[in-house]
Amino acid sequence: MKILISADMEGATGVTWPADVKPGTEQWQRCRRMFNSDVNAAIAGFCAGGATQVLVNEAHATMRNLLLEELDERAVLLTGRHKELSMLEGIADPDVDAVAFVGYHAGAGAEGVLAHTFLANSITGVWVNEQPAGEGRLNALVASECGVPVVLVTGDDRACAEAAGYAPAAERVVVKECSSRYAARCQPPAITAEAIMAAARRAAGLAGRGPGVSEADYHVRVEVDAAQLAQAAAIVPGVTRTAVRGVSYHSPTAIEMIRCFKVVCTMITAAIEESYG
Repeated sequence: MKILISADMEGATGVTWPADVKPGTEQWQRCRRMFNSDVNAAIAGFCAGGATQVLVNEAHATMRNLLLEELDERAVLLTGRHKELSMLEGIADPDVDAVAFVGYHAGAGAEGVLAHTFLANSITGVWVNEQPAGEGRLNALVASECGVPVVLVTGDDRACAEAAGYAPAAERVVVKECSSRYAARCQPPAITAEAIMAAARRAAGLAGRGPGVSEADYHVRVEVDAAQLAQAAAIVPGVTRTAVRGVSYHSPTAIEMIRCFKVVCTMITAAIEESYG
């Protein structure tokens, strides 16, 4: 049994504000060890549940946050940028039987610790086929198309509530409770590690690659916080400006949908100016 872990950082144990996840800061150095703890707990649990291979795909920012020297030796780490499927790199491997979303967070425009969708502030909302879509749902659609079940989600209480909508069968572990976007009631890593390990062990029983399930069409709407960002995103072929601060596009597959979304994010980022956004 091979498990893919997509590891993001905003939903990790102890993380509550931007400096906790910004590479190079003192807080990031501290929090990346708690991030490692969450991931190691998931690895240990999956292995206890029968997994023979675990691939951990780094999914936060530079994708160079986890400490390889402190990673459980039973796993392989896919670290660094740039990756064709970004947060879900490795999902197309036919040997992958399940995927876990570790350290995930709520989507843009929702309540939750460090809630966002790919870009910290510039994207204020994303919808796929008129349903709100944070990173969890976007990635779950890709996983579904590949026939890979989402079996575990960890993060704050709001991230886990979102997961109930896109992966209702998955084990969910709340590592902190949201008080605001930048505050949470946090459990110590020793406590969250135990909970994650137990859930991952149970989640291993949900693994099993099946036939891919796709929606007939993926209509994506993206709302941004400034007019020039929509203008920049509409440069992408197939993307249409639908409002002063909105664009949309259609994709026939989930993989094409997420690839286009990556390009849209790249164009938005390129159009941001310091201070004014």
